[in-house]
Amino acid sequence: MKSKYAVGLDFGTLSVRALLVDIYSGEEVSTCTFDYPHGVMERNTPAGTWALQDPQDYLDGLREVIRGVTQASGVSAEEIVGIGIDVTATTMIAVDEQGNPLCMSDEFRDEPQAYIKLWKHHGAEAEAEQILKLAQKRQEDWLKYYGGVVSSEWMLPKILETLHYAPQVYEKARFMEVTDWLVMRLTGQEVRAACGAGYKLFYRHGQGYPSREFLRELDPRLENLVEEKLNAPLLNVGDRAGELIPEMADLLGLLPGTPVAAGFIDAHASVLAAGITSPGTMMIIVGTSSCHLLLSEKEIPVPGVGGLVYNGILPGYYGYEAGQSCVGDHFRWFTHNCVPAEYHREAEEKGLDLHQLLTEKLHGYRAGDSGLLALDWFNGVRTPLADFDLNGLILGMNLMTKPEEIYLALIEATAYGTRWILEQFEETGVHIDNIVLSGGIPAKNRMLVQVYSDVCHREIRLCGTSNASGYGAALVGISAASPEYTGYTSIAEITGKLGKKGEEVFTPDPQNAKVYDGLYREYRKLTEYFGNGQNDVMKYLNTLRKER
Repeated sequence: MKSKYAVGLDFGTLSVRALLVDIYSGEEVSTCTFDYPHGVMERNTPAGTWALQDPQDYLDGLREVIRGVTQASGVSAEEIVGIGIDVTATTMIAVDEQGNPLCMSDEFRDEPQAYIKLWKHHGAEAEAEQILKLAQKRQEDWLKYYGGVVSSEWMLPKILETLHYAPQVYEKARFMEVTDWLVMRLTGQEVRAACGAGYKLFYRHGQGYPSREFLRELDPRLENLVEEKLNAPLLNVGDRAGELIPEMADLLGLLPGTPVAAGFIDAHASVLAAGITSPGTMMIIVGTSSCHLLLSEKEIPVPGVGGLVYNGILPGYYGYEAGQSCVGDHFRWFTHNCVPAEYHREAEEKGLDLHQLLTEKLHGYRAGDSGLLALDWFNGVRTPLADFDLNGLILGMNLMTKPEEIYLALIEATAYGTRWILEQFEETGVHIDNIVLSGGIPAKNRMLVQVYSDVCHREIRLCGTSNASGYGAALVGISAASPEYTGYTSIAEITGKLGKKGEEVFTPDPQNAKVYDGLYREYRKLTEYFGNGQNDVMKYLNTLRKER
């Protein structure tokens, strides 16, 4: 059989990666990565931490990585059957009627509210609280499917923030998930992914978006938000959004008419990459942040769990989403800011990066050896509190504390946060049989995976690819192509045949697990004390920081 290929595009926080996949063998033929020149433009404001991006970075990356994978592989444009795209979410862009980013216009070049708002942009804390209070007052039915919380990371708070701080931008904007905007750039037509609308904009199958009455009461200027700034055909996972237009085909070195799939959320694409096609297996994507995803035949609202969407991950199932806002981000913060110079020199002499060196120094450590306990709130809390005005904490340090011990405490904290999420599901009646981890961090750090297994009392398997989001996007790209051309009839069939399940299984160490049970109890006491209003010192400190 003649080889055919699909391109998966994975737009992450700091870079975009393209993955070229053989549609019959699942072989990852080539990859190419492009770092965003502007990175993340972050700053603290009185409203919260801003995280903005330049859309030109996405467009430049799109060109570079697609040309990169085709040139490296020698695969011709004729052999590529489809393109799939995933992006972190909500990563929101304000565009004009033609899909041009407003921040690229002379009028709004100097207006921060016109730029891409990355998923971890937390400038809409007050707006999220406003939406939550109104939904509670009106007893909006949709709220229970989002854990009874509203996150400032989601789209409606970010839109309301734009309206409050830059009404002139709001007036001229259509608001899109960046994944939908990129699909529009490739195909020349606007469609929306039901996945993004469901998880990040309160869209419910059979009900639609929040009502005009709700939006009008939220702010009279929002009454026609859906009709004027959001309305477009909604597509499910694996649907074809359109075909590559000649202008973009020429730019990317591909053929006009190449099928393009509806956009996807990056974490959700990893579920397909791992070959998960039925309930009971939780996929945890461990990266800059973490996302916890689960298929189910049941629609059971779970308190604090930020998304329950029919067809949200795989057609025919309810897809649950939970998450942690800070995982790789605080490992990176620690290595960049808290590791002494002699560690840097030692790592360089040994040919290791700092993460590898710290892990090496932790060889032989057992649970509790560091004497430390941390809260994983360095970027606020996603599940279950949805409060981004909380901060991280490291407890138990003394003059003998070593950098590697702090590093271990941060890893353990993310594992405790994951256990908290698992318990939220199971206490509500949503059973979890197995766990699969994906993402670059678990692929590189076996110690972290073992800690997760010990803390959570679970067997853990790794996804069979270290490029899970991009691989899942490629599978969606296959689905966009004609069945007569590929031989596949559904995204479920593609996932079942090409999904990659890792062979190695990590099992809990009984001794470590027992010690971690005690540490987890203390972790939960801290979450209650600092997270549920018993002591608002973190919010007080944030107020002082913002005033400065």
